[in-house]
Amino acid sequence: MAEIKLTINGKECTAPAGSTILQAAERNGIHIPKLCYLEGIHQYGACRICVVEQINPPAKNLQASCMVEARNGMVIETNNAKVQEARKTMYELLLSNHDKKCLTCARNQDCEFQALGRELGVEESPYEGERDLRPIDVSESLTRDPNKCILCRRCVSVCNKIQTTSILTAENRGFQTVITPAFGLPIGNTACTYCGQCVVVCPVGALKETSHKDRVLRAINDPNKHVVVQPAPAVRVGIGECFGLPAGTCETGKLAAALHRMGFDDVFDTNWGADLTILEEGTEFLERFRAVLSGGVATLPMMTSCSPGWIQFIEHNYPEHLENLSTCKSPHQMFGAVVKSYYAKKLGKKPEDMYVVSIMPCTAKKTECARPEMQNDGVPNVDAVLTTRELGDMIKAMGINFLGLPEEKFDDPLGFSTGAADIFGVTGGVMEAALRTVYEIITGRELPFPNLHVSPIVGLEEIREATIKLENVKPEWRAAEGFEVKIAVTSGFAGARKLMEQIKEGTSPYHFIEVMGCPGGCITGGGQPRPQEDINIVRQKRMEAIYGEDERKVVRKSHENKSLMDFYKEWGEPGCHASHEYLHTHYVKRGKYNELTEETFVVNK
Repeated sequence: MAEIKLTINGKECTAPAGSTILQAAERNGIHIPKLCYLEGIHQYGACRICVVEQINPPAKNLQASCMVEARNGMVIETNNAKVQEARKTMYELLLSNHDKKCLTCARNQDCEFQALGRELGVEESPYEGERDLRPIDVSESLTRDPNKCILCRRCVSVCNKIQTTSILTAENRGFQTVITPAFGLPIGNTACTYCGQCVVVCPVGALKETSHKDRVLRAINDPNKHVVVQPAPAVRVGIGECFGLPAGTCETGKLAAALHRMGFDDVFDTNWGADLTILEEGTEFLERFRAVLSGGVATLPMMTSCSPGWIQFIEHNYPEHLENLSTCKSPHQMFGAVVKSYYAKKLGKKPEDMYVVSIMPCTAKKTECARPEMQNDGVPNVDAVLTTRELGDMIKAMGINFLGLPEEKFDDPLGFSTGAADIFGVTGGVMEAALRTVYEIITGRELPFPNLHVSPIVGLEEIREATIKLENVKPEWRAAEGFEVKIAVTSGFAGARKLMEQIKEGTSPYHFIEVMGCPGGCITGGGQPRPQEDINIVRQKRMEAIYGEDERKVVRKSHENKSLMDFYKEWGEPGCHASHEYLHTHYVKRGKYNELTEETFVVNK
């Protein structure tokens, strides 16, 4: 790639042609403060904090370095008195219309706007006057506080460009500008998927998860409730970041120890529910596949149903194709159903006396547990959902020294899991876990990939695919001999939309598709710790940690989970009547404008 030469702060610098001034400066170790810019996601120049002075060729005004292309021979000053004063003034103007209740804000000491003020040396707010006060919008999953919004538009970019859901936009102009769903609707009345990617990129407290911390504390302190907690696979590679550990640090043992000390009656593991999901989902796929082999009718491709954001997406955007979804509940909902039926019976307790708390990397799980379909015996399968971030806050609030905790194990009988369950936390993991079991059921042999990893679908590319050829199958699967099963994996709704358009047009070549709502899968879900470095680096590190957790286990196939097999001896076989009553579900045709249903998820307006 051709390079250019320019001078920044008196230093001779080089940069690839096409770089912005900001990128050229960063490449040469020169720091330029910024606020709204996000590499690869949002480049808009709204905040003007990154302004620089272009000395040669001379520019009339200060330039937004994130927007202006660096060129040969340019002379740039990034930190002279003129630039410093302009940045400080821009910050003070942003501050003048900002809710300054920092001490009670969820982002206090973790706020990019707050940190920028310290960096720029702002110690007071000189521009006080009229403020544009707006109501707070609270849905089951997300809380929007427009009074804290600094109009950076990061959330708009991630919603439109990355997730392609286009829920948020900037309305009005000037002082009346607001980031909002169309027509100022509450977010619970829109086609929002509640994925929470907007929350991850928000630099302030304008977007956050709707907290379930108080309801969890009430349950723990209620002597009439038996409180069970279950953390998802991705939580173990995210929780350490809440305590300053590097991205990709796996803290399964400390996580279990912290949950024990928080006062939960049973500390189980969603991974057990993930193994359960593979048995149920694998059985469902085999039934559909067998029907096709025998010349019958079955809806293919079958699509995974673990991600509640993905479920919301297809319900809103492709309601005519809900039959492609697996009917399996997500792992934590399956787990909750088992706890309040099978396990409650063992304890001699009523379902309503059991209280299930899920620790999730996902904000959409909060809305999922409020869905009326996620109930059995008149009670919800899961009562509360804490994000990884919320759990980190609660551990700190309880005075638990997370880093000093010993390694502990999850409780029996619902705490043992296989490596197949761990990889649910990363894109492609659910498909790989299913194939480890399904392939072995059909052929009697292990999946023929090194270390059991289906290499074509391992990675972070938007869409990945593979073909699995069935040879030397068991006698009862003779019709499948030589058959090629085509699979696809995607994460994020841009990829999901492409795969759904193929199905809509009747051109999809696949038999089985995995969709995860967040780019990279649960490892970078909307409830995970906000990345302190480039998001792509963080995804890679967390992904490697998830695969490492799988590879360290002796048992790595869901159908070899002895605890699960003991459960089925009492429950019945996968896909039995009890399974369909407690572990499977149905979906709701919503339509793009909720025109097909009156159901919404507004908590208050």
